[in-house]
Amino acid sequence: MKESIQKELMRMEREQNIKVLLAVESGSRAWGFPSQDSDYDVRFVYICHPEWYLSIDDKRDVIEVPINDLLDMSGWDIRKTLKLFRKSNPPLLEWLISDTVYYSAYGFKDDMVKLRDRVFSPKASLHHYLSMAKGNFRDYLQGEEVRIKKYFYVLRPLLACMWIKKYNTSPPLLFQDLIFDLIVEPDLKREIEELLTRKMSGEELKMEKRNDILHRFIEEQFDDITQYARSCTSLRTDPTAELDELYRKYLKIVWG
Repeated sequence: MKESIQKELMRMEREQNIKVLLAVESGSRAWGFPSQDSDYDVRFVYICHPEWYLSIDDKRDVIEVPINDLLDMSGWDIRKTLKLFRKSNPPLLEWLISDTVYYSAYGFKDDMVKLRDRVFSPKASLHHYLSMAKGNFRDYLQGEEVRIKKYFYVLRPLLACMWIKKYNTSPPLLFQDLIFDLIVEPDLKREIEELLTRKMSGEELKMEKRNDILHRFIEEQFDDITQYARSCTSLRTDPTAELDELYRKYLKIVWG
């Protein structure tokens, strides 16, 4: 699969006159809870030819590959990427620590990782993860019967919030790392680990009675994190000058 993804990236480079700087796995495979039929969620950063940027018109700065049953693939232009990086965009911060790297060139990933802690905003990340957790809880876990896979799309962002509250740093990518550090109550940890085993073995689409232990934990954490978020601040210096330099650097390095 890695070879197929790399071939697709090379095809895009040729056909769209771009250079890919970084391509990684995101989603359930990167988070550590893929199921047997999980697709590949590939996210990449690319840079266009300098002439593309020298225009009086704004242009589409996203490339999306038609999704099939096995592959979901999309990328952001470097300028869009750096603007979102400045805002401490949590998905982008996660891409930079993904263990599955399909392609990395010109040292772009290393430069971004060096700045990752500097651009991190606890407030922005907290609101992103909390909104994601609450939205998924509202949309998927309200009935008497639920699909077990949906618990993980609430639990992971909720645990990310708990990490930020505890350490004031960007959370780790792996779900298992979050569980190990943050879940201390034995019954709760057992319920989550058993559910994780079932999901990864292929039971993720089953409808079954909702888990009261997990629901109680989720609702308690929602109250706690929501209250904490009201007082959370983001005291940091503006990284725009450094990101401008990075942008110019890669236009020169990639295109000469």
